[in-house]
Amino acid sequence: MRDIVFTRASGWIPNVIREDGDLRLMLGAGADANHEPRTFTFSIGEAHLAVIREDLARHLLLWSAVLPLCDAAGTRGPLDEAAAVALLDPILVSPPADVDAFFRHIRWDKGRLVAHGADIGLLERGQVCAAMRAATETSDGKRAQGYHADRRRTERGVVLGPLDAAILKYTGQYLHGATVPRRTPDAVDPTLLPEVMSVIATAEQACAGMRIGRDPRRGKRATDKRDWDRMTATVDAAVRRAHPELVDDAVRTVSFLMCSEAAGRSRSVPMDDEEEPADGRARLDAGARRRILSFTDDKGAEKKWLPGGSRTATAEFWEFVGDRSASDNEVFTIEDEEKGEGIQLHFYADSIARITTVHKGEGGADPEYRVEYGLVDGIGGYRTLVSAFVRGGCAALEPHGPWMPDAAEFERARRRRDTE
Repeated sequence: MRDIVFTRASGWIPNVIREDGDLRLMLGAGADANHEPRTFTFSIGEAHLAVIREDLARHLLLWSAVLPLCDAAGTRGPLDEAAAVALLDPILVSPPADVDAFFRHIRWDKGRLVAHGADIGLLERGQVCAAMRAATETSDGKRAQGYHADRRRTERGVVLGPLDAAILKYTGQYLHGATVPRRTPDAVDPTLLPEVMSVIATAEQACAGMRIGRDPRRGKRATDKRDWDRMTATVDAAVRRAHPELVDDAVRTVSFLMCSEAAGRSRSVPMDDEEEPADGRARLDAGARRRILSFTDDKGAEKKWLPGGSRTATAEFWEFVGDRSASDNEVFTIEDEEKGEGIQLHFYADSIARITTVHKGEGGADPEYRVEYGLVDGIGGYRTLVSAFVRGGCAALEPHGPWMPDAAEFERARRRRDTE
């Protein structure tokens, strides 16, 4: 039989229960192998219950000291009840000076106390009882997250100034550096917001006109890493030049914001719009093409592009790549069967082969092909080559060489490039 004897407004603070006539402290902590929360209990006395009822600070201090024991129990182990009981008198009934001394020799969850309003400065100096004078039953999880984030920065040797902190709060990355940045001006102290916006304006001016294209080799929503790195370097340089007082964390979060927004704009437009040059040349050339193109991958999938449709051949090809590309599917081909030529893209090697039919097979004989290899400079190089082939076939690729007919020579050139 289990009855609740004492509980606080916050359901997470440990409760006191009576179980089979015995007083026990009950708390939820950790999770089992199925990710279900675990519950632990251990015996307490009537004198301990009296302190827990009357003294929120001591109650929270006890909780923070028991939590590491719960963590040690893991997903299925029992709580070390003897160790838990040994915490009761030193924390609940000892003088404040003795409690402070006791906490200097045990493990305890400092973040839990910070979430409940503890004075961080006093906690850091080991004055735990004094730190808990401002404790509250309600918990502020973001305060604890901020404390842990500051601790991680301190361990890296990073000290934020007021403007640094304001910029990180503006981008939503003060608590978690891996969070996708966004603009949150309401999170910034109004007195610092004009300075923050000045930094943001510097970044926006630096990357005006730059874009981050998509990289279908890595999926439909992947972006061009080179474009991303280029924008990052541009924004970082401009912000550091205009605001040399900023720490690296603040500068990085600004460039991350600019790049994330540029990548989002790229993902939001149809592939046709992204691929088409400003002068509309790709669409006109595609409209002039009268031959069917065939797209294939290394897994045997095939897609036909027909002239006269609403979408360009380049857009449909890159969509085909984005849908099909994977770590075990990195070879794609575009073929103009009527003209007897095509290109084969080797994404795993940043290379391409252009293939032309020298003699068509007659009387059962196999056709004769000429295969020439070329190196490709990232997704931008692939886009250029694909667009050129779509507009003018293999002949249009000539200016984008050199083209090497000897496979061994090509392999040597590829290895030289990869070691440079």
